[in-house]
Amino acid sequence: VQLQASGGGLVQAGGSLRLSCGASGTSLTFNYMGWYRQAPGKQRELVALISSGGTVRYADSVKGRHTISRDNAKNTVYLQMTSLKSDDTAVYLCYADYATRRYWGQGTQVTVSS
Repeated sequence: VQLQASGGGLVQAGGSLRLSCGASGTSLTFNYMGWYRQAPGKQRELVALISSGGTVRYADSVKGRHTISRDNAKNTVYLQMTSLKSDDTAVYLCYADYATRRYWGQGTQVTVSS
């Protein structure tokens, strides 16, 4: 199983970005897909998760600004990020799980300039 993330980049504060992560090498429908992030010198933290049935979970820091969505047929998860802040600067890691197995993508850098 491979998770391939894309969509990161450099954006000014207040701007928007859309991240995508597609899974390959499997026909599994993951229980949860989503995003974590890790900034330099900080621990990895949850950004957002979405279940196969559409239940979502967000970190308090992104509620109301970011929206997670998913296309089960394409095994792809998206993160629409708006009103970006400098605190959103991090490597964003794609995540998926099935039963007890967890999978991670390689990450995509998001840099927000103030």
